[in-house]
Amino acid sequence: MDAIKAARAVVEEQHPEARAAFLGGSGATGRRTVTSDLDVVVLLHGAPAPYRVSLRYADWPVEMFVHTEATWHAYIERELPTRRSPLLWMCADGLLLLDVDGLGARLAAQARKLVAAGPPPVSAEEIDDRRYAITDLLDDLAGSSDQGERLFIATELVRRTGELALAISGSWGGGGKWLARRLEVAVPGLGRRLHHGLREVLGGRVEPLAVVVEEVLGQGGGRLWVGYERPGTP
Repeated sequence: MDAIKAARAVVEEQHPEARAAFLGGSGATGRRTVTSDLDVVVLLHGAPAPYRVSLRYADWPVEMFVHTEATWHAYIERELPTRRSPLLWMCADGLLLLDVDGLGARLAAQARKLVAAGPPPVSAEEIDDRRYAITDLLDDLAGSSDQGERLFIATELVRRTGELALAISGSWGGGGKWLARRLEVAVPGLGRRLHHGLREVLGGRVEPLAVVVEEVLGQGGGRLWVGYERPGTP
């Protein structure tokens, strides 16, 4: 059973009363791998939505995200300020599996409009928070002679540097493979350079990674440590 047939079948089995359903993520694209799951968004009239569940159907791992029209809008509204919304992208880029009353088409159009408009601008405070964290990690990397420590410091530096680059460029964010894919579009070549720098750290040389990180930091205002201050929580 192919991905689209499996996605339709699992929706019919789990929620025959569904108003609409989407197949999103890698399952709807040519980037699917042998371990890719089916990301399925289902829209219901009411309860038991909202919820999510992981299950297996016909040898396919399935991640099902179940919403009502109201909770779909609420989740999107909550996620937009983070500039990272898997739900939004699953409906903007996904395949509309079924649409009983036109809700699916309306949500797909709204999702595509929001994606095209881009994420809200990142605040100067957030950029400074990211600069501070990366500066601290760079100092840790330069001062460490323990290979185990370097591995985890460098891995964290790669992730945070990629996220900073996306924030500076005004791009949508992502995690895991989606961080790599967003970088591929927004800052071509940076992912490859970060990968090379990480490999060099594992080989005992920290300079190549530090150079790339410093370059991205420079685009956001450079290193930040002395003078960084944030109020505490009462």
